[in-house]
Amino acid sequence: MRAIAGLLGAAALAGCSFAPAYKPPAVATPVAFKENGPWQPAAPADTQLATNAANWWAGFGDPTLDALEQRIAGDNPTLAGALGRYDQARAYLTQARSGLFPTIGVDAALTDNRQSDNRPLRGAGQPDLYPIDQVGGSFGYELDLWGRVRNGVRAGRAAAEASGDDAAALKLSLQAQLAAAYLTLRGHDQQMKLLSATVDAYAQANAMTDRRFQGGIANALDTGRAGAQLAEAQAQLEDVKAARALVEHAIASLVGEPASNFSIAPALIDFTQPVVPVGLPSTLLQRRPDVAAAERRMFAANATIGVTKAAFFPAISLSGQGGFQNTGIPGLLTAPNLFWSIGPSTVLTLFDGGRRRGQLAAARAGWEQATANYRAEVLRAFQETEDQLALLHHLGDEQVAEDRAMQQAALAERTATNRFTKGAVDYLDVVTAQTTALRIRRTAIDLHTRRLQATVRLIAAIGGNWQPVTGGS
Repeated sequence: MRAIAGLLGAAALAGCSFAPAYKPPAVATPVAFKENGPWQPAAPADTQLATNAANWWAGFGDPTLDALEQRIAGDNPTLAGALGRYDQARAYLTQARSGLFPTIGVDAALTDNRQSDNRPLRGAGQPDLYPIDQVGGSFGYELDLWGRVRNGVRAGRAAAEASGDDAAALKLSLQAQLAAAYLTLRGHDQQMKLLSATVDAYAQANAMTDRRFQGGIANALDTGRAGAQLAEAQAQLEDVKAARALVEHAIASLVGEPASNFSIAPALIDFTQPVVPVGLPSTLLQRRPDVAAAERRMFAANATIGVTKAAFFPAISLSGQGGFQNTGIPGLLTAPNLFWSIGPSTVLTLFDGGRRRGQLAAARAGWEQATANYRAEVLRAFQETEDQLALLHHLGDEQVAEDRAMQQAALAERTATNRFTKGAVDYLDVVTAQTTALRIRRTAIDLHTRRLQATVRLIAAIGGNWQPVTGGS
């Protein structure tokens, strides 16, 4: 009993831990985003902005998009797999935590036994047949003097938190993919409307040119140009329809539905262009779940070093067992049949051929890998944010210029058509003006879609409306 008391006293010193002091690597944080220009006047406290809403995509003002985004959480199989990995990580944490508590068990056995007639050291009067009836229990507890179990729990908790952050990052990525695909689809709808109207206009022009040719006013070259222009517009329309079908199929997969059963009716949507508050670069790393996951994996790697260092010291356990044993059930649970044993045990490996040194080296290498991955995630976070800020900035300027070009192209188209009708120019001028106007109109639609998509990617780059889950380490 004195040995047990000594061990319990030693257990009071179990605050020892061989995990290094946790210090995430310092990463240079810029004072301000370089591409955050005057075109974006929002402040982080602005309560009207999409990223402050419960669902960031609601800022685009489209109920169909809202309904599709709601299906990501419940119907996307990729996200379901990530959530399964998170549940698995939490189960591993439960297993690791079990080491903090004693293991307690009970047992009972009722056996009939026969000894060999030729057994060694056979004594006189020993029965060959005898029963053994036993009821008892046992317990075991590892004294975590060196922090092996506690560091294992810390590593498991951090791994579970990282898995949860992975699921959040994947969910945000899928939401952004869906929003970008949906915006692409609606851009195709605008292109289809433009091209359908263009095909109708070109068909009328082709018919007019043919009548003029029949009347001897236009030549065969004009009719050929009009027919070729009509056919080219029809081909462009079919190309856009094909591209739209592929985007629709991609959306079906994102919401967990077979493409054969899924469709979205064409519509012209006047999207709101959300203004995104990017805040300060110093807060970016707190808002991105992928960066949070990388940081948690650093912590887990640091704790794992403590686990491997503890293996160089003896493992000390306290165990005991006791119960009642007799040769028959009657009178089993009486004092004369009581037995028990209790005491400490220790195990220290003296030679293992370098196995523990290898495990420690691997743990330290895991820390180096985790810190490098964390730095890479941080750099990627700043790059992605700056990329989308730059796109929004320059695409906005480009669209202003493109709108001016569209006005001038429309004027040139009308002028060329009027002059051709009056016989002042040949049809080549009309074709040139119409081709230029169509290209500029399609470019303007594409620019508007790209600006909306850049907004989606910027929201994803700053972490959407994800909030970190704080917990003890």
